[in-house]
Amino acid sequence: MDQDHPPPPAARHSTLDALASGSFCRVADARPFSGNQVRLLQDGAGNYPVWLDAIAAAERSVELENYLIKADAVGQSFADALTAAAKRGVRCKVLYDWLGCRSKTPGSFWRALGSAGVEVRCYNPPQLGNPLQWVSRDHRKVLCIDGSIGFTGGLCIAQDWLGDPVHGIPGWRDIAIELRGPAAAYLSQAFADSWHSAGAGAVIPTGEPPLPNPETPAGGIAVWIIAGQPDSMGLYRLEQLVAEIVERSLWLWDAYFVATTGYVRALTAAAQAGVDVRILVPNASNLKLVRTISRAAYRPLLEAGVRVFEWNGPMMHAKSAVADGCWSRVGSSNSNLASWISNRELDVTIHDESLAREMEAQYRRDLENATEVLLESKNKTSDEVAGPPRYRGRGSASRLLATAVGLGSAVGATLARHRVIGASEWRFIAAAGILLMLFGVATLLLPRLVAYPIGAAAAWVGVSLLLRARGLRRTKVPDRTRPQ
Repeated sequence: MDQDHPPPPAARHSTLDALASGSFCRVADARPFSGNQVRLLQDGAGNYPVWLDAIAAAERSVELENYLIKADAVGQSFADALTAAAKRGVRCKVLYDWLGCRSKTPGSFWRALGSAGVEVRCYNPPQLGNPLQWVSRDHRKVLCIDGSIGFTGGLCIAQDWLGDPVHGIPGWRDIAIELRGPAAAYLSQAFADSWHSAGAGAVIPTGEPPLPNPETPAGGIAVWIIAGQPDSMGLYRLEQLVAEIVERSLWLWDAYFVATTGYVRALTAAAQAGVDVRILVPNASNLKLVRTISRAAYRPLLEAGVRVFEWNGPMMHAKSAVADGCWSRVGSSNSNLASWISNRELDVTIHDESLAREMEAQYRRDLENATEVLLESKNKTSDEVAGPPRYRGRGSASRLLATAVGLGSAVGATLARHRVIGASEWRFIAAAGILLMLFGVATLLLPRLVAYPIGAAAAWVGVSLLLRARGLRRTKVPDRTRPQ
């Protein structure tokens, strides 16, 4: 696929080097740690055995936080490992997301873990008094062992990441890292913050978890951890900054690319300035609507010189980046508003040339199993080659916010004519038009079909406000006009 020669070594004193120490912390609300050891891990086959071995070797604590832990063979292997650890006296905690596991994991799975001595909490189940809180999800993928070893990246815990070798279906493509040193201790603190937010009657904290006590260095790598919380937008600011200051190359893996206009402009400006900008996205996605919206944004990227590749496999789920041969990012955040604004995410940025070279080498290998998207003419895009059959799957609704924003953006662009709509996007625009027409017809012919759901939603919000008002009325506020 990609016949480029390896790029020259990165400049030792690039802008990215100069800003990595101070500006990243301020822009992204990141926590810096030196003296770490970092190991890059690939796919389910390269991650799950390492994670399970770490749980088996745990002496004091195991803290597992993941958006999806499916009740399949892989999920059961982790349940068995946690059960065994709890039986030998290790304190084990599991935090899962309600929406991520809603249709994938029955209650009996969690009850069995609880009966075995594992502490289990669910993040953000529906609440009568807060009907809009469901938008915030715990999308993190974190495993902490004894406060000294940590794993994070894009992998959930499910058979999808191993595939089905019997039927020749490969596992999902994904990336994670292993951390040892002070940064791993902070992962444990970030987990504690999420654990507290999922407690009975807990309110989602707005502050950052406290810094850990100094730990003995385990290596020589500088690491910044971005423990994203709702409305923090730290990673979004950082990605904007990196796209604006990168000088040579910026290569991205992104599973659900529904970027804002501002971020697309930052990427296109970098490409127009001569930066080698590449984006690797899924060809066949488990969320087909997100894939369609993502493709609708190809034209401005391609016209500016950004190279777009589609992974030829069942799913490319990684959320990572490498820039200028010196800076890497691995984590759980996708380039969309759900990750940037509403979710709890966790991402690690690493300033290390050796790791960056390893990331770049892996990116080139990934392009060997990818199809580059090219502009054929002014009005259409096409794939370079046809590629293998696409795998189809049903995904979770966790990214509804990003999907809705992308839908509105694309339709608005069509109506306002503020960018060219290519022929490859006609299906998406036609579908949006048909949906709007059906909604209009339903409003005219079947008003109850439209009014009843809207009325029910309004009543729900009204009841929640009354309950909150009742609680505030009962709260005793001290009279500050009197001496205390």
